[in-house]
Formats: sequence, structure tokens, C-alpha cells
Amino acid sequence: MSNWTTGTCDAGGTTIHYLRTGGAKPPLVLLHGLTGNGACWAPVARLLEADFDVVMPDARGHGKSSTPLHGYRYDDHASDVVGLIRPLELNAPILIGHSMGGMTAAVVASRHGHLVSGVILADPTFLSPQRQREVCDSDAAEQHRRLLSRNKDDLLAELRNRHSHRSAEILELLVDARLQTRMSAFDVLVPPNPEFRQLVSAIRVPILIVLGESPVVSMETARELQNLNSRVRTEQIENAGHGLPYDQPERLAAVVRSFMVCQACR
Repeated sequence: MSNWTTGTCDAGGTTIHYLRTGGAKPPLVLLHGLTGNGACWAPVARLLEADFDVVMPDARGHGKSSTPLHGYRYDDHASDVVGLIRPLELNAPILIGHSMGGMTAAVVASRHGHLVSGVILADPTFLSPQRQREVCDSDAAEQHRRLLSRNKDDLLAELRNRHSHRSAEILELLVDARLQTRMSAFDVLVPPNPEFRQLVSAIRVPILIVLGESPVVSMETARELQNLNSRVRTEQIENAGHGLPYDQPERLAAVVRSFMVCQACR
């Protein structure tokens, strides 16, 4: 990351911090999930930076971005992404979103499709209303509250035990990101989410849905979305769970490259 630049954008009063690999290359904007930050994309970005200008923002309430008192709905996150694309003069970037970032990317593409040329959704939070309520009613926020008071070394040791296949780099990046995630960020879990079938139906640019072996989005749902919008393609990555960028960064980067080649050939 030594040659990457950092900066901030004012997105309607919220300061959004970002990392950027730079260069006169096709732009990619990588959107992380809840409790992540832009730096968590580093292993993927490193594999892509030779051919792409990779921009990795911290969502509001995460990383080094600011924490407004209110405004953690997906519409707010999408507005922040638009507030990043325009001042950075990114020409029709492809959005790549993981989990929360995947839903955010879908909102941007459905409502501001003229700004982007495609979207890659890595196991986005396309949840049924019942599942949304279950997640909101869970103790996820309380678990995070307790985590914020814990020692970094203890958290690293715990993650190593749970995810021994992940690199030491990504485990440290994930712990740092979690410790930088403010409690207000969990407001995004409050239902209702945007209706994902309506979002996908409204997108007029190519869409790739990437799933692991135990995804939030089932293959059945992915096939349903393909029937709703002929622009949707799906790909499954083996030996990966919901944390696709962390479990299989090389394979995810290869999928991104393949998608970009397909768009260039159109």
C-alpha cells in the first residue's frame, strides 16, 4: 500500500475517506461490508492495480470516514458513493460491493445507472423481510459493543482460530477495521432494506453476482434474479464463505478481470 494515495471527499456533509491505487486506467470502486473498511480490500486491490485504478472508500461510521448522528440507511450509503464518483471524476466505474457494500452498489446502479458501467455483487445483503428482522433482533450490535473494549491481540488470536485459512495480513486488517467501526454503523441493520428484486430489475448495466459455498444469497434466488433481468450473470467460488474477499482474494480478482474483459469485448 506504500504507493497508494489517500484522500477524502465531502459527500453532502459527510467526509468519506478512501484509498486509491491510481493511474490512467479503468476505474473500479470497491465497497466493503459492515465492520470492514476500504483497506480490507488490499489483497484484492493489489492483484488488480496493474490494470485498474482501484478506489476503496470507508463507509460512513467506518474506518477514517466521519460519523454523522443520523443517516445509515442504504440510500445514505449510496449517496456517499455518488458523492465520491463525481468529485474524483471517475469515468463510468464498475462498482464491486461485498455484503452491505453489495446492496449499496445495487442501489447506486439502479438509481444512478448513468454513472457506472457495471456492478459485481459479492454475496450482497439481499435478505427476505423475515431474515432482516431476525438479523436486526440478534445480538450483533451488542457483540460489537463488547468487542470495542477488547484487546487487539486477543481478537487476532480468536480470528486466527476461526479463520486459519485466511492470511495474517487480512486478519489484521479485519481486526483494525472492526475496532474502527462505530456503533451507529449498525443502524443499517434496521429494516426495511430496499426491495432487492426491484433494484435488480431496474439496473440497466451488466451485473455479476458472485457467491461462495455458504452464501447469504441462495443459488435459487440468484436464478430468480437472472429471470428478472437478462443482464444478470452468476458465478460461484469454491472454498469461500460469505467473506469472499478474505477467503479467496485471488479467485475474486480473477472473476473481476474476466468480467472486465467481457465488458471490453461488448
